[in-house]
Amino acid sequence: MTDLDALKEVIRADSASRGQTVSKLGYFCAPFRPASGPFSDKVIKIYRGLPDAVALDRLAQCHDDYVVALNTAGVALPDTEFHLLDMPGGRIPVIVQEALPSDAMMRPQMQAASLDNTLKMMEAAGDVIATFWNNADQFDTRIGFHPSIRNFAYLDGKALFFDTFPPLIHYSRDEMGKLLLQFSDKPLMRWVGPLLQTKVTGIQDEWYSAPETVVGLVGSACRLRPDDADAYLTWGRDFSTRRMARWADEALPQLQEPPRLPGYWTGFRKLLGLQGEPNVS
Repeated sequence: MTDLDALKEVIRADSASRGQTVSKLGYFCAPFRPASGPFSDKVIKIYRGLPDAVALDRLAQCHDDYVVALNTAGVALPDTEFHLLDMPGGRIPVIVQEALPSDAMMRPQMQAASLDNTLKMMEAAGDVIATFWNNADQFDTRIGFHPSIRNFAYLDGKALFFDTFPPLIHYSRDEMGKLLLQFSDKPLMRWVGPLLQTKVTGIQDEWYSAPETVVGLVGSACRLRPDDADAYLTWGRDFSTRRMARWADEALPQLQEPPRLPGYWTGFRKLLGLQGEPNVS
């Protein structure tokens, strides 16, 4: 049995055999880690297929290019592979990623740690953000980054980014807006979303803006621990000036009070049952 055949068997297995669901907060899928077998040290992410073979091939190429670009820009990733698997009903995209320790996820650590330790985590995540954007000029294509707290692990004093889907490279703004609907695993989103395509498309804008990604990180921390919001705002203003001076003039006005998510996005998340407690970013 080849590795891909073994992967297909894992995907065909029922939920009890698949193993532990890593997160139920995702918009595109619910990643899981098999309890045993050749993929027990991996996290598997299964996405919806598309009838358009050309679009799927392009997605695979963009994902490969995005992983290379992130690494080139200095963003370390767990070992990550993208596959298009032939399954009953057509090809489906599957990401197989090296599993990280369950207690390494940044979001629950941010909830439980002391304020001083959460500020260390913010600095580590901020370092990844600054590293990416200060090296992104070399790419002659549209490229973005989605460094939310839930897309980081925090391990040995460093933040490790692990979210590579959708691949934020090459796609135009309108194309990415359509991808956000096509690959949502929520039928309701795919049904309602086209009626609100302009607003859905706007969800991505923060990911393609250096200052907005820093503001988004700070806003997420403020919502996660509202009693400590002033400390995170102070950190964000200092970090923007210290590590992302090129964009400080854009970021600083948004870091005078806790940043808020757009109402339409919080509405979407509540409608889809994706809101975290208490963090809704």
